[in-house]
Amino acid sequence: MKFIKQLFNFYLNSSVHVALSVFSLTWITLMEFDIPYDENILYFVFYASITGYNFVKYFGIAKFHHRSLTNWLKLIQVFSFFSFLLMCYYALKLNPVTLICVGGFAVITFLYAIPFLPKRFFLDKQHNLRSIGGLKIYLIALIWAGVTVLLPLINNNYFIGTDAVLTTIQRCLFIIVLMLPFEIRDLRYDSLKLSTIPQKIGVRQTKLIGSILLGLFFFLDFLKDEINGIHVILLIIITGVTLLFLVFSKIEQGKSYSAFWVEGIPVFWLILLLLFY
Repeated sequence: MKFIKQLFNFYLNSSVHVALSVFSLTWITLMEFDIPYDENILYFVFYASITGYNFVKYFGIAKFHHRSLTNWLKLIQVFSFFSFLLMCYYALKLNPVTLICVGGFAVITFLYAIPFLPKRFFLDKQHNLRSIGGLKIYLIALIWAGVTVLLPLINNNYFIGTDAVLTTIQRCLFIIVLMLPFEIRDLRYDSLKLSTIPQKIGVRQTKLIGSILLGLFFFLDFLKDEINGIHVILLIIITGVTLLFLVFSKIEQGKSYSAFWVEGIPVFWLILLLLFY
């Protein structure tokens, strides 16, 4: 039982779960636009997510405590290194235009974690994009939307038309709502200077705003040129499930509520698509 718990904690802490969510959203995009399974972009996105998230999460710890790293952090570092190698392997299989876009997202991710601007731009001592008040949630939503919608389309030479733009906007809205339970949970820990949405408007208003964004996320689908009946039905289910997790989120929540269940909604969405398509 202890081993299973340790394995589960490693699964979460090593960013495998979040990478699986990014992988799922990317595959959902391929299916939505009737593009064949693209192993190269899917596995690249998976390993790049592990590499990027672990870099952002553990850069500071590794930098200041590299001589006294705990065993679990050393293991995550080794795991991240091999994920980086696999990311590079699949990157070599992507088309040049995709790699240019990947470079842009990589730069944003790097600046998200690394101090690079003068103190006057920041609200704390981090001096990176992550520490700019109110920016975090929108930056992550932008990166996730770009990676899970635009990259698979570009890599398959798909024309970025109205439907692709609407899907990108939908994905941004969806990711913002998915992050709200995390921000509600982190009210206990986040500095007030971060100006997260719950800090600025409170938990109740955050849930209200999230519900409105979910409604917009759903109804944007009806502006597309091509509407798939099964996709709409599954979208109703995913919108409802996400709404429930948002409504029942609270400051005092279990470790797995946001980190596993909320983060796993894209995986559930993919499973539904694979079952009904």
